[in-house]
Amino acid sequence: MTQSRERQRPIALRASSIARFLGECYFRLLVDVRPHFCGTHDMPVLSLLRQGSPLASGPHQVALLERSGIVPPFAQTLEERGLRPLTAAGIEVLQLNVGKLCNQTCRHCHVDAGPDRREIMSRETLEECLAALAGSDIATVDITGGAPELNPHFRWFVEKARDLGRHVIDRCNLTVLLTNGQEDLPEFLAAHEVEIIASLPCYLEQNVDAQRGEGVFQRSIEALRRLNAVGYGDPESGRVLNLVYNPLGPSLPPPQVQLEADYRRELAARYAVQFNRLYTITNMPISRFLDDLLASGRYEAYLEMLLAAFNPAAAPGVMCRTTLSVDWQGRLYDCDFNQMLELELYREYPRHIRDFDLVLLASRQIVTGRHCYGCTAGAGSSCQGSVVRSPAGGTV
Repeated sequence: MTQSRERQRPIALRASSIARFLGECYFRLLVDVRPHFCGTHDMPVLSLLRQGSPLASGPHQVALLERSGIVPPFAQTLEERGLRPLTAAGIEVLQLNVGKLCNQTCRHCHVDAGPDRREIMSRETLEECLAALAGSDIATVDITGGAPELNPHFRWFVEKARDLGRHVIDRCNLTVLLTNGQEDLPEFLAAHEVEIIASLPCYLEQNVDAQRGEGVFQRSIEALRRLNAVGYGDPESGRVLNLVYNPLGPSLPPPQVQLEADYRRELAARYAVQFNRLYTITNMPISRFLDDLLASGRYEAYLEMLLAAFNPAAAPGVMCRTTLSVDWQGRLYDCDFNQMLELELYREYPRHIRDFDLVLLASRQIVTGRHCYGCTAGAGSSCQGSVVRSPAGGTV
């Protein structure tokens, strides 16, 4: 019997190796991996996970942030300002992170996404999300990643969510529109009236490529032109195209209204590109941005800046109060940042989408940490941009 098993073992190993090889070929074809997409000589080519970095672990990041004596616990600051406990005020948005697979490896990415990640939300989990939507009055489905469009069930899910009458948002990195099999994506999104929120951290080529990889800016402009060609960005079309700015380094975003005017002027004059709104988002001190802060020796200064810029007026408008986040395995979190840190909901609440309970989740107490200072600094920061109007933020 032992000899028989030993003879069979090499065959099983070869079969599993073939399966892994075929799977790798599929993903490479899907994301159209190109070295210049993944970064230049001074940018990460591999995700933190594939590098074997301890910062790929959410609990490791939390331990690093929470043992820091640089700033007080976020809950303490809320308590001192009479803002604790922070609780949900309903669920207006169900945000799904449908996977960490991406065609880019950006230096600021809080998801640690990239072409070398294989986590993908299954159709079964997506069906559980649809069931939660069907049994609730949640109006908006916000689909993010990675590059959410690379999930093989993305288009099917968009169609099903629209059939339920839900507003659908696609958080798009733009360059994915130019990858294999996605050439007709602008038409698909337009046909289903999907709102696009697209990342473009600057209107200057050198700044975008410094953050996102060589050649990314020009491909992003080409993608924006394709979206404009099917009506996106035209205020008369109803096809909404919003852009997202985040700082290149350890600073707060400038005032959103002023920067939107700059973007609108420069993109129109330089590239004949139009869009609807610009959202400014603060970099959270987690994942790759945390890695960059530590490597550059600016970690402590950045946390101190966030604390100094704490704005109590921003706290009531943070996105976790009206959003519920779902990870690729169906686990529930207060926001996408907590998700990446693996900060689960408190135990008294459902922790998986299959156990969705609107009444319990809509009034839940929110889990916080020192990273939350990023959402309450200056004008505040959310997936819909700044929370309050504020003067320009600081710089480390």
